Amino acid sequence: MALFKAYDIRGIVPTELDAKKAYGIGRAAAHFIGKGPIAVGRDARTHSPELTEALIDGIRDEGMDVIELGLTATPMLYFGVDRLDAAAGIMVTASHNPGEYNGFKICRAHAVPVGEASGLKEIEALVEARSDAETAAPRGGLSSFDVGEGYTEHAMAVGENFPALKVAIDCGNGMASVGLEPILEKLPIEVVRLYFEPDGSFPNHEADPLKVENLADVAEAVRREGCDFGVAFDGDGDRAVFVDGTGQPISADLATALIARHLLVREPGALVLYDLRSSRVVAEEVERCGGVAKMCRVGHSFVKAQMREEGAIFAGELSGHLYFRFSENLIADDGTAAFVALLDVLGREGRPLAELIEPFRCYSASGEINRRVADVDFVIETIAGEHASAPEVSRLDGLLVRYPTWWFNIRPSNTEPVLRLNLEADTKDEMEQRRDEILAQIKALSDGVSAGS
Repeated sequence: MALFKAYDIRGIVPTELDAKKAYGIGRAAAHFIGKGPIAVGRDARTHSPELTEALIDGIRDEGMDVIELGLTATPMLYFGVDRLDAAAGIMVTASHNPGEYNGFKICRAHAVPVGEASGLKEIEALVEARSDAETAAPRGGLSSFDVGEGYTEHAMAVGENFPALKVAIDCGNGMASVGLEPILEKLPIEVVRLYFEPDGSFPNHEADPLKVENLADVAEAVRREGCDFGVAFDGDGDRAVFVDGTGQPISADLATALIARHLLVREPGALVLYDLRSSRVVAEEVERCGGVAKMCRVGHSFVKAQMREEGAIFAGELSGHLYFRFSENLIADDGTAAFVALLDVLGREGRPLAELIEPFRCYSASGEINRRVADVDFVIETIAGEHASAPEVSRLDGLLVRYPTWWFNIRPSNTEPVLRLNLEADTKDEMEQRRDEILAQIKALSDGVSAGS
């Protein structure tokens, strides 16, 4: 099924995903997990109620109990799975995708993700057979649980010092406001609210803060209202992207460096992970503060697994996912917790966010650039051969090559014949020169393959 991606299940409703398929996925997921209860939450998309009902029917027909959480953000589902000691959790959401999409994020106990390498392929293979299988006897039960109150304390635990600031917050008509509103009531901040009402048609802009155009409203509100900073959340609330008091966006790797600095005050010498697309400044800042910095692969299932295996306290991805070790058992990406952690930073520092971030803007980055190619593996291997003598070469995720004054990473898309390039250099001139050289090489190699095919 094209529905099954590397980290979740996602497609257009009803052409790619409908209630019948949701039922089959519910049965297959429950059969794979093998026990209950399974917690289920949903976002506010117009088709989420129908898909959720079908999913729950499928789970119960496998004989598994369901705990329904209702309208929640994805981090609230993760919290609920851990708090309820559930065997698994399924969130009905398509995250930042437009309103015509929907899907499912699946996790095991303690919110351990189920991805392509940890069960999604097996679930996909079970869908057809389980859809027509005999209903279990007895059928699974159904109950409900409100995760709101416990989640408030949970998310606020990542910070201690909350200053009386003015903040613009753009929820993008997604789910972040559900868990955020009770927290705002406990904070001494003045809030300029943008698009707090959950609306699965996303009438104002896409709930994807990684796209600069979707930060325009919060940046304008910061400047218009004289806010200290702003934050925009994605559709299901597991990502947050910040803008400073001038309305300038802050890339998530720089936010990772700043938040890590203060978490290391609480846990000196701890390990912090950063995805391999991140600026060198992240590792430099973590190490300057006495912590241990280590690269990780891109993708939440990989990040969380490495955090568990190696005992990291925090991790950040360039996509805006910021990961916290909430307890010995629970590691999760949480946009609201990231917002609370940044408030704590500002409370401790007593200086404007723009001033704190400026020293981290010491290198020049290309941002992620996508190029469609005829043969992904051929392009990567050819470029790898040409840089084999570089001071550092890593195959952790695609190809990472590091030189004294610049580095680049090219890695394949999980779903299409696309290469993603990230490059950083000491200066803008060198960044542009190296970027253009690599892009020209990718094009020449791909064109050569196409001409020879």
